[in-house]
Amino acid sequence: MNELIIELTEVAPQEFFGQQRSTIEALKKYFPKLKIVARGNKIKAYGEEDVLDEFNKRINMLIAHFSKYNKIDENIIERVLTAENKESIATSVKGDAIIVHGVGGRKIKAQTVNQRKLVDLAYKNDMIFAVGPAGTGKTYTSVALAVRALKNKEVKRIILTRPAVEAGESLGFLPGDMKEKLDPYMQPLYDALRDMIPAERLTSHMEKGIIQIAPLAFMRGRTLDHAYVILDEAQNTTRAQMKMFLTRMGKNARFIITGDPGQIDLPRRTVSGLKEALLVLKGVKGIGFLHLDDNDVIRHKLVKKVILAYKEIEHQD
Repeated sequence: MNELIIELTEVAPQEFFGQQRSTIEALKKYFPKLKIVARGNKIKAYGEEDVLDEFNKRINMLIAHFSKYNKIDENIIERVLTAENKESIATSVKGDAIIVHGVGGRKIKAQTVNQRKLVDLAYKNDMIFAVGPAGTGKTYTSVALAVRALKNKEVKRIILTRPAVEAGESLGFLPGDMKEKLDPYMQPLYDALRDMIPAERLTSHMEKGIIQIAPLAFMRGRTLDHAYVILDEAQNTTRAQMKMFLTRMGKNARFIITGDPGQIDLPRRTVSGLKEALLVLKGVKGIGFLHLDDNDVIRHKLVKKVILAYKEIEHQD
């Protein structure tokens, strides 16, 4: 009797197997001539060679679908196991509509005109500056673009970084090790990733260094090759920090720099590296610039009103 072993490396086994191992049960139903056993991250099948070849083709189609959409259900399983070819189960995804499929198959989309512009700029430029007020989706959309690039194997890793300005001199007095001290400042990045990558796979990616989240100071001395790199809260970088970050760019790297020039937490008379970069790099070929505004706010409707209220006070000052 012939044996075939499928090892799940790109998807989380328990999520792929489904509740009550529904995926495995469906495979057994469609391949009654095979003995199918699933343990750990491996699926073993025993039977005739020609049947095993067909099983291998079908299960790899299922794995590819789950890897892309983070979801399979009874209908998808039936379509994959009965389809005549891959094209008959392909789902058309337009670049300007769905950026990536998140946890549970959630469709992560560009929701405003400027967010769609950000997606378009990502196709055309290796470096992008996306600036605008809170709630405009600049960071979330950027993370989605990075996750898509990783899924499509366009890059080998994702690196997300922020300046830990808020910690200041008090960092040493916070409890815990360095990671525990800095994690609160990285939380928005974790939140976005958890929407887009299943928990088990995200943990695995972070343990392997495929996804890295670190404060900006940790970027010094590195050359970032084959990576999608996002610098968030860039308004809180100094001139030296911004120059240091931008010159980390290596081969096949893509950089997105996001920030809100209206929320600078730097000491007085310290020039914001973001504000300066927007002026210095204006007109440099290969760098895209996008300014999001109040119309891009996609949080609670009150957020837009808060932004407008403060804008009025700032004009009065």
